[in-house]
Amino acid sequence: QVQLVESGGGLVQAGGSLRLSCATSGGTFSGYAVAWFRQAPGKEREIVAAISRSGGHRYYADSVLGRFTISRDNAETTVNLQMSSLKPEDTAVYYCAAKHPINDVYYIRRGSYDNWGQGTQVTVSS
Repeated sequence: QVQLVESGGGLVQAGGSLRLSCATSGGTFSGYAVAWFRQAPGKEREIVAAISRSGGHRYYADSVLGRFTISRDNAETTVNLQMSSLKPEDTAVYYCAAKHPINDVYYIRRGSYDNWGQGTQVTVSS
């Protein structure tokens, strides 16, 4: 088990950018596959982006492809989500999730992850 802490959320105008960070408390992300999910009011939690433990494999939901970038820092202390060209429909609570994978793969199903952060609110105004 690893404890995850998200940061970087806030209020931004449409077209703006935000950078979310996910950090572990008391450890690193070394060996973990990590993903960002989001949940808007009244909707189910959905995958946004995922990255394999090596960083060599990445997944993006169609709705964010070309606008968001997931990355791991070299020290394996944070996994970041750079969000650009934000839209009002990106408004949601964003969650970081981590899992020890069998291979160097990513996971896009919510049920695959057993470590979750508390979430950070992102609000995009029109």
